[in-house]
Amino acid sequence: MNDIVRTSRRGFLGASLAAAGGMFAPMASAATSSDGINVLGPKPGYTPQIGTLVSMLTWMRPAVTRYLKGITQANLDVLLDPKANSIGALLLHLAATERLYQLNTFEGVTDLDHLPKSYDETWGAAMDLGDAGRKTIKGHDLNFYLDKLQATREVSLAEFKKRDDAWLMAVDEKWGWGPTNNYCKWFHVCEHESHHAGQIDLLLKRLPGAKADG
Repeated sequence: MNDIVRTSRRGFLGASLAAAGGMFAPMASAATSSDGINVLGPKPGYTPQIGTLVSMLTWMRPAVTRYLKGITQANLDVLLDPKANSIGALLLHLAATERLYQLNTFEGVTDLDHLPKSYDETWGAAMDLGDAGRKTIKGHDLNFYLDKLQATREVSLAEFKKRDDAWLMAVDEKWGWGPTNNYCKWFHVCEHESHHAGQIDLLLKRLPGAKADG
């Protein structure tokens, strides 16, 4: 590849990212990382496919949290309308969802309509959101939510190290979506974070005092 083509492609990538109005900002911001986060694939300490899954989960997390630095407790609690969820509630919802999939895939809890009482007491409002979430999930600073996310993720990583690719590919024939393997379930945890990262980005742009898009 000659130098003109290299330069052209770099320029195209930069222009595309800028034109996207920040849509690809997590990718762009991670591009200079030296910690290997942008190298998806097998990781030390895990079997190959589990390591690849771990690399995807790891890559997605900064896409959720990257732009929250400095956010106030008041802004974490903002509700745009009576049916909205706050940023804080969405962050806790992500931790609650990961905990739910831990129960199912690591602990063998198959009846998700009748979860352990300890789960409902700790995570019920965050999992269901709605009125319960609006009433109870507030008054916490950012570190509260980040700590919950990190603690939950550490459990997942420790459990993944105990398992192999055969476990990851094992199919649950009775899952509500139809036959579903553990890989799909945990990829959904990753995809779920991507989904709510978009909601959080929208909410950030509509907080009191937020800068208008350029």
